[in-house]
Amino acid sequence: MPSCVSCGSKKKKTHCLDPGSVNILIVKTSAIGDVIHTLPALNALRRKYPEARIDWLVEEAAADLIIDHKALDTVLVSRRKAWARDLKQGRVRAAWGGFADFVKELRATEYDLLIDFQGLLKSGIFVGLARAKRKVGFGRGMEHAECSYIFLNEPVSPVNMDQHAAIRELLLLKAIGIESEEVVFALPIGEEQREKIGQLLAAEGVDPVKPLVAINPMTTWETKHWRNERFARVADHLLNKGMTVVFSGGPQDVLGIDEIRAAMTGKAASLSGKTTLKDLAALYERVNVLITTDTGPMHLAAAVGTPVVALFGPTAPWRTGPFGSGHKILRAEIACNPCLKRHCAVGHECMDRITVDQVVQAALAVLKGGS
Repeated sequence: MPSCVSCGSKKKKTHCLDPGSVNILIVKTSAIGDVIHTLPALNALRRKYPEARIDWLVEEAAADLIIDHKALDTVLVSRRKAWARDLKQGRVRAAWGGFADFVKELRATEYDLLIDFQGLLKSGIFVGLARAKRKVGFGRGMEHAECSYIFLNEPVSPVNMDQHAAIRELLLLKAIGIESEEVVFALPIGEEQREKIGQLLAAEGVDPVKPLVAINPMTTWETKHWRNERFARVADHLLNKGMTVVFSGGPQDVLGIDEIRAAMTGKAASLSGKTTLKDLAALYERVNVLITTDTGPMHLAAAVGTPVVALFGPTAPWRTGPFGSGHKILRAEIACNPCLKRHCAVGHECMDRITVDQVVQAALAVLKGGS
């Protein structure tokens, strides 16, 4: 039996692709942090197959993270939420037409290898609809898989969930013969975004000489939220230490951040609602530390090499904390933590036990180089 030209394997179903011209599709639809954690796998694939066509199927909310990425050829943007919204509002023809057009685009290419890094029903449907010779993903046994493995023709044995998400994605590649010791994100940030952030900070009156601390306080999970008045006190403490503070967040966070700023005695800048995901990454490149709840921007800062002070409540930082060194995790050691729940029936104690002083001291320690 002839050996695989890439790895020398003599197995009938080789673990590698021909190193020549091949088509690869990554399926990772959401969310922001999950997409960021899959970027090292993308870069590993590109190093292994420099001449391949590599496409990525992603949902609209996270698409900005990978559009123009140097390791990608095409980004297929699923507008699943828009289709669902149209359907809910009675625009059946618009919903079906948008979905049908997307499926047509998806099926226009036959892929040699499709890798489902999402492992959910919403991704599994697209895996089933796509044309691919090999459909790879974790098989039965992974948490929250929603039976997505039924759409695969090459399921991979599940791995321990108590490893960081970025490492789990690389282990999926390792199972099919693509090994990588490097964890490279290489977010597609351009000079356009850097210039925009410089202009926004200048318009907010940010002193370019003082240390710059970003605070990203809002989250979509009520159980991950820390009290607004505590963020206000943290910001005031840092201002009194001679630092500049800028708040970040999406358009939906503007009111909450305005409440925090109104509760302060000092003045902090805010870019909430003024940035795209790439802009936000460019902002975090410039700051000395980010203070944040467990949410997508936390991973954005870690991916650009900025140290993070992360406040963790119901979730597990060893699974989805800021990746890399130099970060500080604050969490309360209580019996029900981590519960991984969006709603709390016992008083939100895991977040309430984190104090203002702990956050301030953690930020100061990170600024001095401690972690």
